[in-house]
Amino acid sequence: MEKINKINLPSFLRRTLKAYALKAHIRQLGCDLSRIGRSRNWQLKANFDQIQSIIEYIEQKDEKSWLWLAKLLKKEYQHLSHDNLLVLATRLESVTITALMAQTDCTLAQARKVLDELEGLD
Repeated sequence: MEKINKINLPSFLRRTLKAYALKAHIRQLGCDLSRIGRSRNWQLKANFDQIQSIIEYIEQKDEKSWLWLAKLLKKEYQHLSHDNLLVLATRLESVTITALMAQTDCTLAQARKVLDELEGLD
């Protein structure tokens, strides 16, 4: 079973224009997006693939008020397991160590290990 990440989204509605469209897309992906009590903060529960889909959607739409969320979700890549890095590397076309590190914020050692395994050197 894939790990579900819980990500707090401070002042989600106040920081996001056209939040209805973003919330609809996030829920369409099967993520759980809910308000924390009566506060202005929200919580997103999503797995790795869903987080990646949300980031791609935000970058594709190029809505400036959504970019803070993409940046926050990219921080979740720092907690990627080796298996998640392998999945991501197989999806990227002509992946290089630099591209993998830029995409995931992983370390040089992690990127080398993933690429060596993909190339059958491990």
